[in-house]
Amino acid sequence: MNIEISTSFKKMTTKAILSIVLFLVVYVILLAVAIGLTALCLIGGLYVITARPSFLTLMLGIGLASLGFFILAFLFKFMFKKHKADRSHLTEITKETEPKLFHFIETIVNEAGTDFPKKIYLSPEVNASVFYDSSFWSMFFPVKKNLQIGLGLVNTITEQEFKAILAHEFGHFSQRSMKVGSYVYYVNQVIFNMLYDNDTFDKMIQKWANTSAYFSIFLMISVKIIEGIQWVLKKMYELINITYLALSREMEFHADEVAANVAGILPLQESLLRMDLVDASYNAVIDFYGDKIVQGFKSRNIYKEQEFVLEFLAKDSQLQFKNNLPIVTLLDISKFNKSKLVIENQWASHPSVEDRCSNLDRVNVYKEYSNQQLANTIFCDIESTQEKLTSKLFASIENVDTFKEFTLKEYKNEFQNQFEKNTFNKIYNGYYDNKNPNYFDINKLEKPLVINSLETLFSKEKIDMVYDFIALKNDEVLIENIADKKLNIKSFDYDGHKFKAKNAIELIPEIRKNVENLEKAITENDIAIFSYFQNIAKKDYQDGALIMRYKAFFAYDHEYDQKIELYNDLINQSHFMTLITPIDEIKSNFKKLYKSEIEIKKEITNMLGNQLYTKELTVEIKESFELYLKENWIYFSNDKYIDDEIQIFYKAIYNYHFLLSRGYFLLKKDLLDFQNQLLVNNGDIILQSSGLNDGNSVIIN
Repeated sequence: MNIEISTSFKKMTTKAILSIVLFLVVYVILLAVAIGLTALCLIGGLYVITARPSFLTLMLGIGLASLGFFILAFLFKFMFKKHKADRSHLTEITKETEPKLFHFIETIVNEAGTDFPKKIYLSPEVNASVFYDSSFWSMFFPVKKNLQIGLGLVNTITEQEFKAILAHEFGHFSQRSMKVGSYVYYVNQVIFNMLYDNDTFDKMIQKWANTSAYFSIFLMISVKIIEGIQWVLKKMYELINITYLALSREMEFHADEVAANVAGILPLQESLLRMDLVDASYNAVIDFYGDKIVQGFKSRNIYKEQEFVLEFLAKDSQLQFKNNLPIVTLLDISKFNKSKLVIENQWASHPSVEDRCSNLDRVNVYKEYSNQQLANTIFCDIESTQEKLTSKLFASIENVDTFKEFTLKEYKNEFQNQFEKNTFNKIYNGYYDNKNPNYFDINKLEKPLVINSLETLFSKEKIDMVYDFIALKNDEVLIENIADKKLNIKSFDYDGHKFKAKNAIELIPEIRKNVENLEKAITENDIAIFSYFQNIAKKDYQDGALIMRYKAFFAYDHEYDQKIELYNDLINQSHFMTLITPIDEIKSNFKKLYKSEIEIKKEITNMLGNQLYTKELTVEIKESFELYLKENWIYFSNDKYIDDEIQIFYKAIYNYHFLLSRGYFLLKKDLLDFQNQLLVNNGDIILQSSGLNDGNSVIIN
């Protein structure tokens, strides 16, 4: 296979090569200066020692010689650093245990024109990747790659999609043109090592400084010189990193083209478009057990549960199915993205899914295939493998052997209950998913509007209006940041027109005007919604209960920002505990923190007595609050942090933040559920189910 190199790839490759050459020139200059300085230090050290031999001159001479040595060691230390991939979460498989899978991979390797992996591992996540242990010497001596396959991935793709994904991974190494990317990556790692990976080096310097006070002054000088070298390297790192990321994006397109030639464009496109939903289904299962672990529950097979969640979420989003898997389209992933602003993300290592699908369309390679079964059927005993990896996920938990296993039926019921508890009814058509009812003064409303159609209030036009507003607000913030030079970009596109960064300020007045107009229109629709439900509520004398719920939500909304600010202030004020801070400054900071705690402790006390939070106050949260309120913790004594007390502090304020946000959601859901119940009581509509049902409202007039 010989894939034609695109013009863009050639351009990025040229830039990458130039950046490598520039780095080498700068590094050679720095090295030459360091060698010269080291030689002078050695000569100076010998001169000091021999000029007037004594213990003092001996120590000063050694100290002076060490100055140059440490600078030189800093510039060479990357050569001895090995990047070893973490394998603790991986399970190695062999040809003997999985012959069909190995044969499958062998076929792809041959078609892609690359080498068979050194080893093959299974991981629990939604992923597939090629990895290897590397060092500086990997630039000169080839390293065999390992293949990592995530069971969360093969559980949710077809065999042909699996072939396309693996062909993409092997495509990174099958073409000689991709070699430049490896060199840029290694250079990037070299600079990163000298800038940020200095723990061992710093400990070596500290140990040497502690040997004798005579050495300290020379080490201080060497540290200052090293800081100067790092300043130069930071400038290089930014340039090379941007070059590497730009080339990385082109390499992704290139690997996609390899995959398309092996498996066709459709399997790769369909799997790419489905991945966010697949990832969400896997994470939903993991998050579920994150809460259940404290109750002593574990899973027997998270992948069966992932299958269920994937189907559930897909049907809840009314997606079509093909080969028993949901089909996600470009429209599905972009329908709520109404932004008119386009900024090239120079810090992204991968192109967007939209860009990758568009590029694959240009490749235009279609393949006939019949293997539409799930990729996990390639494994000899997939259920046993899934259970083993599930067990490994829970293995690190204390006393996990005593935990009760959820049956699949129990999981389904529990998940559906949680889902309905944490989502809004389908009658709202997603109107409230990313917005709250806008504030309006109920007492000053004029004669209620007469709205006869629920569909009008929550029509596609009204939904679009909400997402247009969200996009405009985000655009406004970003363009203000561009105008204020908080975003370092040269140009951008807005509404189909190209603008230079200096002209960003010209767009702001018009965007703000559009934001205001949209906000006004949305508020008018929210008033119409209130009026619609108020008219229904009056039939059963429930209008007072409806008004009470609106006022309660508006009051909470009004106070929320102020209450969340207490949390933000405490987090910011406690940040010094994560840094190396002088003792006097630590004591001063804690005095300020003690004062700030007074208000948040009052709020936590109120939470414990507020019925809104009763069902959300788990035993763990309640105990963390009561322990925090029990006394005035000092957190620092005898010039040392008191770790147990600091944990009490953080646990309590994190739970405060959780409950505050949860209360917001609960009031909103209570209001929306009450409105839906009004319809039920009035005989207009049946309460809807979600997920595995068809999701349609049932009118019973």
